[in-house]
Amino acid sequence: MGFFYKKQKKVVIPPVWEITPACLSLIFECAKSSYPNEFGGFLRVDVANKYRIIELELLPGTISGDSSAIFHLHMLPIDFSVVGTVHSHPRGPPLPSGADLDLFDKFGRVHIISAAPYSESTWKAYDFRGNEIHISVLE
Repeated sequence: MGFFYKKQKKVVIPPVWEITPACLSLIFECAKSSYPNEFGGFLRVDVANKYRIIELELLPGTISGDSSAIFHLHMLPIDFSVVGTVHSHPRGPPLPSGADLDLFDKFGRVHIISAAPYSESTWKAYDFRGNEIHISVLE
């Protein structure tokens, strides 16, 4: 009689994302200064900790409008510490639109949306599929 092996399911543990208070504060200030237009930028992680967001990168040539921020991705330098995007929603909740979901699917692993009035209670984070994820704010 032969042996039967039960195929085990692979368990995927999602990463534990973190963000520095200074980076989150800069996101809020950039969003406030762009109001009533959308603000957009890129998230950069610490090289030693690939899940700790430490910097915001602003891309030259980004066009901010009242309902969108248009990136010229060809202007983004090749930099493997850039892991996703951030943008604001001047009107409405921090929920991804169809255009946001298209961008999430094409670029990056983590995305932040900050909604007016741009505070600790009005932002959310998403993975590349548009699923809400948790990002811990470091102390």
